Amino acid sequence: MKLNCSVQRAFSLVEIMFVVTIIGLLAIIVLPSFLKSREESTRKACGNNLLQIYNAKLRWALENKKGGADVPTDDELFTTNAYIRVKPVCPAGGTYTIGPVDDPPTCTVPSHVLP
Repeated sequence: MKLNCSVQRAFSLVEIMFVVTIIGLLAIIVLPSFLKSREESTRKACGNNLLQIYNAKLRWALENKKGGADVPTDDELFTTNAYIRVKPVCPAGGTYTIGPVDDPPTCTVPSHVLP
């Protein structure tokens, strides 16, 4: 014999609020770590771009018998047949200054430097 028992189960408001509170606390803990790792990765990517530009300047100077005070142009470093195909872009929106061969390239973002 079967009993017709229609019992509906649901979460109470207190249980839902408890779960939302736990999720909120976890988000508060994880968010600063995520932002820090994101900033760290953009800083490292920019440093790698600066290193590529610096190496391209040194190769340009050696192959063209240039001195330490000579400044290469963008066309001499960044073209299809040059040392780097496409000019690197700072992931944080900064701009690169190539400068003379003896000086390392710089980025307008202060924390972005050569590694």
